[in-house]
Formats: sequence, structure tokens, C-alpha cells
Amino acid sequence: MRKLVLLLPLAGLITGGCVAKTAWDVATLPVKAGSKAVDWTTTSQQEADRNYGRKMRKAEAREGGERKAWEKRCKKRRGDPECARYQGYRAGTADLR
Repeated sequence: MRKLVLLLPLAGLITGGCVAKTAWDVATLPVKAGSKAVDWTTTSQQEADRNYGRKMRKAEAREGGERKAWEKRCKKRRGDPECARYQGYRAGTADLR
């Protein structure tokens, strides 16, 4: 019993840090949640660059396919007005939105 009485003040000091840490976590939770929500709703510059790069790669692939189809179609029909010069899609010149 005597040991328990001596250890009781030490237990209060040891758990005091835990209580303070928990109180701090509870107090800062709304701020952390708010900043996380803002982060989810906004697009960073890195994300915007990545998305733009993806759109450009798709557009370039599309242009390559169209050009290949044009070359195949017009390989034998040189005099055809449709095959005079490739006027197809140009990646980077069209609005990609």
C-alpha cells in the first residue's frame, strides 16, 4: 500500500503529457480538417502540369493516327485534291478543354 501511495504522484506526471497531447490534438483537429478539405478541392501546379501533359500526349497520338490514315489513303492517289496537303488536326493549336 505504501508503494502505491509513492507511485501515485509519478503516475500523474507520466500521464499528464498524454492528456496534454490529446487536448492539443483535439484543439488542432478542425484546422487540419479544413486544410485537408482545401487541398482536396484545389489543383496544384504539379497536378495541372501532369493533366496538361496527358491531354497533349492524347492529342499527339490522335494527330499521329490521323496523319497515318491520311498517308495510307493518299499514297496511291497523288493527284486527288483531297490528298494535296495534310490539313488535319494539329496538337497544341486546338483548345483542349
